[in-house]
Amino acid sequence: MPASILIDDKNINWAKFEAFLRESIKGIPNNPMNVKKFSEGYSNLTYLVYFGNWEAVLRRPPFGEIPRKAHDMKREYTILSKINHVYPLAPKPFIYSEDPDIMGRHFYVMEKKEGIAIDDQLPAVYGSTVEAGSVISNSILKALIELQSIDYRASNLTDIGKPEGYLERQVNGWMKRYKHSKTDDYQDVKELEDWFLKNIPTTSETTIVHNDFKLNNILLDLKDPSKVNGVLDWELSTIGDPMTDVGSTVAYWGQSGDPDLGINIVTNQQGFYDRRELVEKYAKMSGRDVSGINFYVAFGFYKLGVILQQIYYRWIKGELDDPRFEHLNKAVLNNFEMANLTRENKIL
Repeated sequence: MPASILIDDKNINWAKFEAFLRESIKGIPNNPMNVKKFSEGYSNLTYLVYFGNWEAVLRRPPFGEIPRKAHDMKREYTILSKINHVYPLAPKPFIYSEDPDIMGRHFYVMEKKEGIAIDDQLPAVYGSTVEAGSVISNSILKALIELQSIDYRASNLTDIGKPEGYLERQVNGWMKRYKHSKTDDYQDVKELEDWFLKNIPTTSETTIVHNDFKLNNILLDLKDPSKVNGVLDWELSTIGDPMTDVGSTVAYWGQSGDPDLGINIVTNQQGFYDRRELVEKYAKMSGRDVSGINFYVAFGFYKLGVILQQIYYRWIKGELDDPRFEHLNKAVLNNFEMANLTRENKIL
């Protein structure tokens, strides 16, 4: 068999990985293994693995020290094993391993969904944002509402989360993450956190919660922006308040006039819904009450700020040398300011 063409990523024994893959999955053709690293974001590492026309996706935690309980590949694999049966947009997982001799960290391999994840520009086939923006906006909302419409009890999914006290755990958990990764002193953060603690809404409904439902975690059809082919990154999924997903989606949904939020943005271009329109369309399509949305959107900005702060903390410690992270503290501050503006009714 010809030698495999591999990428040079430290701490991954590609030869052992290939042998493990061939032993575990039937039907892999006798072609050399190729590996391509997907565009790297701020979270788990994702690779396309292919043998001729046979393709799969490898997921593993990032290199270096990571927060406790973060980047839990076993949990993501288990959730996908359950979710895929009732929500086919979730990829089907193939195998999971904790063998330290392969890559030093636990990992899993799943099916490759065909489609495109959009960051800061549209594929040419979609035309302009004026033509495709509202179509994509609706597609995202439909995929979210479809997920929230699943009867998780009838689907035997009750064990993927504990809905009782979900919001309280979320608020306190994210505040703890921030405390453990704090570097700079940001004005008004304490006031914001106190507001969260004093204004936790009463949850009237519980659904499956993705907890990272944003545009670049959605795979749109390569030719048809009205069709969603896949939803990725299920690591944080649980059972809880569906409005937390709405809040996070809206926070990530950049629009014209935003400061630098540390993320790639395309939704600020003409044709896409703005944040207010996104909330209004969600309310109309789902039939849910969105009168308390400011809490959830403010919390969405806060969570994004904390995620970036954790990365900045690792950069300060010298664990990361990516030049993108040097000024990430400015984006952290901007997200906290957006959270404060949201709770003051100045965003929506």
